[in-house]
Amino acid sequence: MLIDFHAHIGNLDREGYPERPALTAEALIDRMNRLGIDMACLLPLESPEGGWGYCLTEEVVAARDEYPERFVAFCCVDPRYPKAERLIDVFVTRYGCKGFGEHVNSLAFDDPLNKRLYAKCAEHGLPVVFGDDLGTFDEPGLPRLEACLREFREVIFCGHGPGFWAAISADDDRRATYPTGPVKPGGALERLLENYENLYCDLSAHSGYNAMTRDPEFALAFVQRWWSRLLWGTDYCLVGQETPHTEWLRSLPVAEEIKEAIGSENARRVLRLDMAPEGRHG
Repeated sequence: MLIDFHAHIGNLDREGYPERPALTAEALIDRMNRLGIDMACLLPLESPEGGWGYCLTEEVVAARDEYPERFVAFCCVDPRYPKAERLIDVFVTRYGCKGFGEHVNSLAFDDPLNKRLYAKCAEHGLPVVFGDDLGTFDEPGLPRLEACLREFREVIFCGHGPGFWAAISADDDRRATYPTGPVKPGGALERLLENYENLYCDLSAHSGYNAMTRDPEFALAFVQRWWSRLLWGTDYCLVGQETPHTEWLRSLPVAEEIKEAIGSENARRVLRLDMAPEGRHG
């Protein structure tokens, strides 16, 4: 089984429309069928910094309800929304959302408004998928992420994006979006993985792929050390987008047990997919 832990639908290239049409649920399923992907987590984008367009939680819930065997619905709320916590309650208890994200905004990762959301995710057992895009989310060494990993130990934080993955190398200064060349051992990312069991790594997008291919020898050892906390995904969001992640996983020279964990079993555990059926609640 193969679960794409990070996918989107919607019109996320508004400047390119209509030459680049919106990505529909049907188009995403067609791509999944061609690549052998069984399920995908749909992540809404509800903060203006989250992308080139918006995709509301209600839209991914509707897609999940139409294709309950193929999609898992996440919820997302901008932390500046006055009723953010109540809205998370509604999305979980009434609509059965399984995760929170994609969480990305212009606030610091440990801003009090963001921490309100993490506390609510802790109540519901929601993993948080965040995208650190080298904005103001964090700093070199990821101290703001560490503060939240320590304070909200019951929340699984799933890191993603250039700022997060650049921290795989000890020489990261958060200046390079997609660093190249050898990884210097001792990076902040590995230190956090060693110290906090609630940190997971989202392998999607070019940031995750770059981290796994810029230094193949280091990456293979990294996978062998941390495979139980790696989540395979693509971050497919634009029609025609290239995502080499499927071939990367299938060609990875590790035991099939490790591939299965990265490709689906870790996601099933994090999302507690066996605990309740997907579909409309309430």
